[in-house]
Amino acid sequence: MSGRARLALGAWAATLMASCALLPLVEPATWILQAAFLLGVQSLVGAATRRVPLARPLTVASQALVTLMMLTLLFTREQAVAGIVPGPEAFQRFADLLQQGSDDIARYAIPAPLESDGIRLMIIGGVLVIGLAVDTLAVTFRSAAPAGLPLLALYSVAAGLSDGGADWLWFVVAAGGYLMLLLSEGRDRLSQWGRVFGGAPRTPGGESGPVAPVRTGRRIGAVALGLALVVPIALPSMSGGLLDGVGAGAGGGNGSGGTISAVNPLVSLRDNLNADDDRDVLSVRSDPEAAGAQYLRIVSLDDFDGTTWKPSKRDIDKVPDEFPTPPGLGADVRRAEITTRISAADWYQQDWLPMPYPPSGVEVDGKWRYEPVGMTLVGDHGQTTRGKTYTVRSLDVRPTAEQLASAPEPPASLKREYTKLPKSLPDIVTRTAREVTAGSSNHYDEAVKLQEYFTVTGGFQYDTQVQAGSGSQAIARFLENKQGFCVHFSFAMAAMARSLGIPARVAVGFAPGTPQGDGSVTVTLRDAHAWPELYFEGVGWTRFEPTPTRGTQPEYTQTQTPGSSLPDTGRPTQSASAAPSATPSASESCSAEQKKLEACPSESTAAALAKDDDGPKWYVFLAWALGGLAALAIPLAPALWRTRTRAVRLGAHGRTEADAARHTLAVWLELTDTAWDFGIVPDESQTPRKTAARFVRLGHLDEAAAASVHRVAEAVEQVLYAPRPRPTAGLAEDVRRAIAGLRGTAPRSTQLRAVFAPRSTVRVVWAVSEWWSGVTSRVAAVRPSLRKPSGQQN
Repeated sequence: MSGRARLALGAWAATLMASCALLPLVEPATWILQAAFLLGVQSLVGAATRRVPLARPLTVASQALVTLMMLTLLFTREQAVAGIVPGPEAFQRFADLLQQGSDDIARYAIPAPLESDGIRLMIIGGVLVIGLAVDTLAVTFRSAAPAGLPLLALYSVAAGLSDGGADWLWFVVAAGGYLMLLLSEGRDRLSQWGRVFGGAPRTPGGESGPVAPVRTGRRIGAVALGLALVVPIALPSMSGGLLDGVGAGAGGGNGSGGTISAVNPLVSLRDNLNADDDRDVLSVRSDPEAAGAQYLRIVSLDDFDGTTWKPSKRDIDKVPDEFPTPPGLGADVRRAEITTRISAADWYQQDWLPMPYPPSGVEVDGKWRYEPVGMTLVGDHGQTTRGKTYTVRSLDVRPTAEQLASAPEPPASLKREYTKLPKSLPDIVTRTAREVTAGSSNHYDEAVKLQEYFTVTGGFQYDTQVQAGSGSQAIARFLENKQGFCVHFSFAMAAMARSLGIPARVAVGFAPGTPQGDGSVTVTLRDAHAWPELYFEGVGWTRFEPTPTRGTQPEYTQTQTPGSSLPDTGRPTQSASAAPSATPSASESCSAEQKKLEACPSESTAAALAKDDDGPKWYVFLAWALGGLAALAIPLAPALWRTRTRAVRLGAHGRTEADAARHTLAVWLELTDTAWDFGIVPDESQTPRKTAARFVRLGHLDEAAAASVHRVAEAVEQVLYAPRPRPTAGLAEDVRRAIAGLRGTAPRSTQLRAVFAPRSTVRVVWAVSEWWSGVTSRVAAVRPSLRKPSGQQN
C-alpha cells in the first residue's frame, strides 16, 4: 500500500473513531454505518483525483461536490434535478432542515431520536465536513498534525452535549484515531522520532538505533493520552450542553416515541406571561357543575434537586384517542366526566397544553405528543398553544376524606421515586414537617395539617414581592421568613410531604378564572399558579392548596375536626398578582401609590428560586477564570513555548570559550528548529555545511539570508572541530535574518503553522521520554542492590 493510500485510510479511520463520540447523543446508532460508507466514498474520490493528478484545490473541490451530491440524494432528492443535482429548491430544503435540526436540538433530550431529519442532517453532514477537512489536511496537503484540530472540534461538540457518563472512553477512541493518523503519516519521520524517543541502549555497550515505528507510536501515544486525560481533571467541570436545560422538548415527529427533557417550565411561564397588564390568556367553557372551579394544569414537576423542582426526562408517544385510567384511581371513587372547551389567546405561546386533570381525551389540531406519566400534552417541532381552540374530556374526581385516610401504602417503586430528597435539604424542612403533623394517624391527616399550617396556623403571608434566594437554603429561608407566593408554598409543602413518606410533586398551570356573564370563564395572567399534588393509593394524584388567598381548597380537605380553622377560601383577591415577572422585587422602593395601582415589579416564579442572595462564591469565579486561562493557554502552548525557547537561545551569552561553544550550538539548534517549523525536516546525517546549503535551497533564501546561514554553519564547524573554539560575534542576528528570509518566502498557511503549530515542539515529547528513560534506568540500577543475597537472614 502506498504512503498516500495508507494516509487516506488513516484519515478515514480517525474521523470515524472521533465520530463515535456522537453515538450517545442520538438513537438508534445506525447512522454511524451510513456515515462510514459516505466517508469512504469521499475518501475514494480524493484518492482518484490525486492519482490523476489534479491540483490540490481541484481535489478538495471535487470531494466537496461529491459530498454535496450525496447529501442531496439522502435529504433533498425530491427538490433536486435528477434526484442528485442540487438546485435552489434543494438548498432551501437544506436551510429548512438545518433550522428544524436547530429547533430539535433545543427541544430533545439526550438521546435524541434519529427520526428527525434535521438532526440526522446535522450529524451526518457534520461528520462529512470534518472528514473532508481531515482528508484535506492530512492527505492532500500531507500535514497530519493540524488535522487533529477538526477532530478535536468534533469531539468537543460531542463532549459538550453528552451527559458525561463515558466521555473518557470516547476521548480514548478519538485520540486513538488521531494517533493512527500520525502513525500513517510516514515511517521516516516516526523513525527519526524513535531514535531520540527510544532512550539509551538497553544492553551494555550496545549501539542506539532507531526504534520500530509501531513501538515509537505506542510510546508517543501513551504520553499524549496520559497528559490529555490528566489535564482536564484540573479544569472546572462544565456540565450540561445544548440539549440540557433548553426548551420544552418533544419526541419524534412521526409519533413513534422520543423524550422530553428536564426543563423547568416556570421559565416558559415567565417568558409567556410576563407583562405589566393583566391580559386574558384563556377562555374556558365547561359543564355547569365544574364552571369556575377548574384548575388548568400545564405540567407536573417531579424532580427535586434541593434547589428547585422540574419535570423529569420522560418518554413520550403519540396522543391516544382515549387516555388510560389515571394511575392509582380505584373504581369505588366517585367521579364525573366533564367536557371543557378552551380557547387560547393569539399572543399566548405555551409548549404544554393547559388541561384539567386528569384528562380522559383531547381533541386538538397540530403536532402534539403525549407524556403518559404526567398525562400532559407537549408541542412537537415548534407547536404551541397560540390561538388554539381545543376540547378536553376530563374526570372530576371526588374522593371522600375517609377514602383518603384509609388509603393503603403506594407501590414501592412509585414511593421510592416520588419521595426522593437530596442530602442538601436543610434539617428545618423535615423538623418542621414532623412538628406540624405530630399526632397524625395517617398520611392524609399529615397532608391536611401541612395545608392548614401554610394557610392558617403558620402565620404565612402571600406576597409576590418577597425577596427569596435559591440553593439548598431557599426553602429554609421561606419557612423562617414566612412570606412568599404560590411557588414557595407549593415547593415547600411538596418537599415536607416527601420527608414524611408521602409521594409528592408540584403542578404548574392556572387557578380557576373569573366567571363571565355568558357562562364562560376568563383566565388571566394573575391566575398563573403552582400547587402540590400528593399521591394516595386508590385515589391517585390529589390536589392540595397551601397558598393562602389563592385558588380554592378541595372539599376533601375540609375536615370536621373540632378546633380546625380551615377556611373556605374562594376567589383570590386581586390585590396581589401571581403573574410571573422577570424583574427582581422592588418592595423596598415601591411607593404607596405604586402599590395602589399594582405597578410594583414582582418577582417571577422562575426568578424567585433562580438566584442566591449571597451571590456566587469567590472560588467559583477563580475556578472559571483559571479554566478560561487554561482553555486559552493550551491551544497557544506550542507558540508560547517556541517564543520562549527562541528568546533563550538567541539571548545574551558569556565571553568564555565554554560559553561561546554553548551559544553557537544553541543558535544553530534554533535555526534548525525554525527551518523544521517551515517544513524543512532536519537530517542529522548531514554536516553543518551541507545542512546550511539544504536550508538555502529548500527555503529559497536570498543572498543576505543565505550568507547568514553559512556563517552560522561555519561557526558550528569551528566549535565542533577546532582545538580551542573562539567566540563568533553576530550569530544571533544572523539567525534572525535567516528566520526572516524563511518567513518571507513561505506561503501564508506555512507561516501560520510555523507560529501556532510548530513541528519542533515535538522536542518536548522527546525531553519527557528522555527523562522517563533516565528514571527507569536509575530504578533498574537500584533494584538489584535492594535484593538480599540468597540465604541471607534478617
